[in-house]
Amino acid sequence: MINLREINNKIITKENFYFLIIVLFIFSLDRYTKIEIINNFSENSFYINEFINFDLVWNTGIGFGLFQSSSSLLYNSISLLIAFVILFLIYFSIISDKFDKISFSLIIGGATGNFYDRMIFKAVPDFIDLHYKNFHWFTFNVADILITLGIIIFLIKGFLVSKIK
Repeated sequence: MINLREINNKIITKENFYFLIIVLFIFSLDRYTKIEIINNFSENSFYINEFINFDLVWNTGIGFGLFQSSSSLLYNSISLLIAFVILFLIYFSIISDKFDKISFSLIIGGATGNFYDRMIFKAVPDFIDLHYKNFHWFTFNVADILITLGIIIFLIKGFLVSKIK
């Protein structure tokens, strides 16, 4: 039989509380940066230096603009898949060790920020344009940075742990 007290004790922990704080901080930071860009730079690019511009681009696809389409079916299918991935990551973060909780919190915080935009704006505002002369990398946002950082931390930990064994 399912012991609800045991499940509750596994979910409501100090570590998971810290995980939630990190997720909320990342979500808030992402929202703040996107609101500032939307309100102040929506019409034109802003030159930072010879390598970085702020240039608002609305991304209807997933990371790096992949799968952009005007199809509502594709957009809604991708959004549903993203929601399931976020729920999956939340579950794994709850049962993970402290170190993995950190990487999962970075990924979930960024993913929920981008998912929020998908639901509210039907697109994700990307605005960081890295470039060198005429070569421009994909335009991205703060959430994308934190998702990438979380994935890198998770992969490095997995690589180091497998090397130790």
